[in-house]
Amino acid sequence: MAAEGGGKEMNEIKTQFTTREGVYKLLTHSEYSRPNRVPFNSQGSNPVKVSFVNVNDQSGNGDRICFNVGRELYFYIYKGVRKAADLSKPIDKRIYKGTQPTCHDFNPLTATAESVSLLVGFSAGQVQLIDPIKKETSKLFNEERLIDKSRVTCVRWVPGSESLFLVAHSSGSMYLYNVENTCGTTAPHYQLLKQGENYAVHTCKSKSARNPLLRWTVGEGALNEFAFSPDGKFLACASQDGFLRVFGFDAAELHGTMKSYFGGLLCVCWSPDGRYIVAGGEDDLVTVWSFSDCRVIARGHGHKSWVSVVAFDHCTTSVEDGDPPAEFSGSDEDFHEQIHFGAGRDRANSAHSRLSKRNSTDSRPVSVTYRFGSVGQDTQLCLWDLTEDILFPHLPLSRTRTHTNVMNATSPPTTGQTTTTTSTTTTTTTTVSTANPSGTNGKDNVSNSSTSANPANSLPGSLPRSNSLPQATNPPGGSTPNSHTGSSTNSSGSTKGNSIIDSAFIATGVSKFATLSLHDSRKERHEKDHKRNHSMGHISSKSSDKLNQLSSSRTAKAEVAKTLGTTLCPRMEEVPLLEPLVCKKIAHERLTVLIFLEDCLVTACQEGFVCTWARPGKVGLLSSQNNPANSPSGTVV
Repeated sequence: MAAEGGGKEMNEIKTQFTTREGVYKLLTHSEYSRPNRVPFNSQGSNPVKVSFVNVNDQSGNGDRICFNVGRELYFYIYKGVRKAADLSKPIDKRIYKGTQPTCHDFNPLTATAESVSLLVGFSAGQVQLIDPIKKETSKLFNEERLIDKSRVTCVRWVPGSESLFLVAHSSGSMYLYNVENTCGTTAPHYQLLKQGENYAVHTCKSKSARNPLLRWTVGEGALNEFAFSPDGKFLACASQDGFLRVFGFDAAELHGTMKSYFGGLLCVCWSPDGRYIVAGGEDDLVTVWSFSDCRVIARGHGHKSWVSVVAFDHCTTSVEDGDPPAEFSGSDEDFHEQIHFGAGRDRANSAHSRLSKRNSTDSRPVSVTYRFGSVGQDTQLCLWDLTEDILFPHLPLSRTRTHTNVMNATSPPTTGQTTTTTSTTTTTTTTVSTANPSGTNGKDNVSNSSTSANPANSLPGSLPRSNSLPQATNPPGGSTPNSHTGSSTNSSGSTKGNSIIDSAFIATGVSKFATLSLHDSRKERHEKDHKRNHSMGHISSKSSDKLNQLSSSRTAKAEVAKTLGTTLCPRMEEVPLLEPLVCKKIAHERLTVLIFLEDCLVTACQEGFVCTWARPGKVGLLSSQNNPANSPSGTVV
């Protein structure tokens, strides 16, 4: 999808890409890895993860980076676009025996040039608190594995706290710890605190203070990732059972849920203002969920395999300081109170400072654009724009848009007016054939008044598509012939094919893009399901977590049948479809990291290479300031 050219070019690793802001360039000399720079054998290893912290160093070089590769953990000064990486001088390096680091997180509140607090989770279930500057190991939590024996999937400091942190495990449980408390020498006993649909919260029964303070059990299967809202009040959890669950953290109350289109959810993130959540996973989609409305507002298709990471770009996001999404008129003073950010979340502040001014004569936001990115096991980086055409589909358009294409976007039925906007970019398109997992295209719980007026193989007129390129109309009578089954192959040779969307990617002209037709023949769908399930078993052979997932596939399919077509999981034709602004292959191995910084974005792949991509205009300026007599250190190859 969106690959340029054909043949060898389709597999070529890109070193730069262009958006409307300009050209992003890979800085090959700013690549971090193991000191010998030898690619890492990733077979059987946990994903490479990256954490950043700023220690407020007066020299102006206060960024620090931590990343794990196999059994190793590295801590460096991060020089970003300013200077080439010096891999010969890590501040700290640790090699673990019997277990592997799986995730880590810095506490920004306590970080100084002399000391940082770093939490590290491990494959055997332990959590370690270390100081890589002082080279000290402060504490080891769950050392005897009495609390949980399963792999740590995510660890985060509680926003605004110097001592509280939250840990998620592949068992589906989360635990709240206090660094001041011990874990005890016996298994903890719990008392039910709160219970709801598919979740429960227990307190630890003990005469003296001990860890964990709380135990959350969420959904079925692994809890793959969680994320705190920018204000720290809410917690979004992405689970292997395919559900996104959003809780009020202090009250431990469920705010809302969403179901993936297929398979488990692997990643989740919040928009800088806390109004939207994006999740990705094994359905190869990115799904945008409205926090205030508790509903899916858009899906994005661009990846050919599982989506590993989703992240908002706070620098490119421009958010109107207006009404909440649920209310399109009236006062916005209530929302002024909502847009604030938790202590220690310094990077979110830049998004707040970029909020555009509201037009006092208009009753709704006039300029809304959220930029987010995603990386996946297909080795591709995708960038997406979430615009007002998607956020406010039933409102009249106030101006011409050049970066969003709207197909027959309609006002509410009472007005009967239709507005069409044409993108100024010219390119060719590709048609993607989509199997309807329900096997029917009949009525369902989510009504759509425009569906009956459209052909069965096209999107309803009321649903806009958002991208930077114009759409080609699907051929009448059905979908294009299949040349791709939705499977992708990683460098190890294993095939990944668990997508609910089976895509036909046909090269037309210089570039390729994709749209979705909504239905497929039952025969084709049966063949694809067979291939998908076969490849799923093939890639799961070496992973106990995935084997467990495969064994419960019947339960998962039954769950899909229950939720598909409801507000938890609308059908593909019932919500707008986003298409990526950029979709580039940037690595040989599956991608596991995407982080947006002020002057660059950072990616990492399972080979163990951490790459820096300079934002437009940031390469020559900063490099020449540091190396006035030499060529820029970040030369693009």
